[in-house]
Amino acid sequence: MTDYKRIIANNITELRKAVPYTQAELAQKLNYSDKAVSKWERGESIPDVVVLKQIADLFGVTVDYLLEEVHPLKSTMQNMPRQLKKNRALITGLACMLVFLIATVGFVILSLTTQITRLWLLYIYAIPICAVLLIVFNSVWGKKKRNFFFISLLMWGLLLSVYLTIGIYTNWLIFVMGIPGQVIIVMWSGIKARLLNKK
Repeated sequence: MTDYKRIIANNITELRKAVPYTQAELAQKLNYSDKAVSKWERGESIPDVVVLKQIADLFGVTVDYLLEEVHPLKSTMQNMPRQLKKNRALITGLACMLVFLIATVGFVILSLTTQITRLWLLYIYAIPICAVLLIVFNSVWGKKKRNFFFISLLMWGLLLSVYLTIGIYTNWLIFVMGIPGQVIIVMWSGIKARLLNKK
């Protein structure tokens, strides 16, 4: 009789390490505890069908792949998680470039049709919008620890946008507001990191 517990355990472990994810990171993406992931990888229990499908989708493989001991296309399938990460990074980069493309189109059209000055501000406004996209994509696909940098970029981008839009270039004190904001972000990220390590 086929030992599906062992086969699934080996496949999940192999795919997780190929990305690489820790057990805690995989558990977080599946909304399970790292203890459950540990049990699956030791072959003490099997994820239900819905979770198997989530695991397969996460790693870019089929559910059949998780149930098979021998993979004829193993070398190709092992590269799937890395390719999936590259594709996600490309999609994130394309989304940010789309924001700057829209800023460029707006800059060109407004330059040709109006007498508005300081249209270069459109590129400055694109920075916080791009930061929001990075936060969203990283929350869904990436390591949530990186959100600390993207939230910092959002805050400083917003402050820069306000500073340059108001046009009072001597009043740099607006950036002083960013200091307690940055301290809060650092402290919040430290709390989140400790909570994740305890899970």
